[in-house]
Amino acid sequence: MRSLVRGLRSQRRQRQLTYLMEIGLIGMLFVGIERGNGGIVINTGVALIVTQLPPLLERDYEIPMDPRLTLWITAAVFLHAFGTVGLPGATVTLYSQIWWWDHMTHALSASLVAGAGYATVRALHEHADGIHFPQRFVAVFILLFVLAFGVLWEILEFAIALAAQALGTRAVLTQYGLEDTMLDFVFNSIGAIVVALWGGAYLSDVSGAIRKRLEARAD
Repeated sequence: MRSLVRGLRSQRRQRQLTYLMEIGLIGMLFVGIERGNGGIVINTGVALIVTQLPPLLERDYEIPMDPRLTLWITAAVFLHAFGTVGLPGATVTLYSQIWWWDHMTHALSASLVAGAGYATVRALHEHADGIHFPQRFVAVFILLFVLAFGVLWEILEFAIALAAQALGTRAVLTQYGLEDTMLDFVFNSIGAIVVALWGGAYLSDVSGAIRKRLEARAD
């Protein structure tokens, strides 16, 4: 009974943290509007949209979203958006002020991408009788999937920086050079490896729901 109460309290705290970060994102959005900073507005706006994905998936697609998963998703986008805003009264962002901030957000974002890839592959593995994915293959697939997504992200950052330079505006995303790009890939890989090793403990319900939807479509 005590363990159940502790579990409920833990879930309640997780939901409270999620709500607080969502409120924080709304506040950061207004900060961006007040400053006339398009980068802050776009980054916090996209982050707010991402925070609405868990309830959307749960309501419309019946994919269970554990409070831990919701907190995981919300924390990743919140920390990225907060990095673009910076501390109150500061004239520089956390991305430029704290050397490890970019690495932390890349690892978190990569873990989300890896989680989506892991849940999908696991669902296909359980759904199709003729398909069998060895655990080593799943780990390698997740790593390659995240690295491919990271390459696309870096290309997007580079294209946005060139477009902003051509238009004479501030870039929404910032690229800090080749060395930073290589470090991004390293921390992307760290996020992917963490999910490959421990994703099954947190994503089994999600992959099970995807498998059931695949079975329903097959019928």
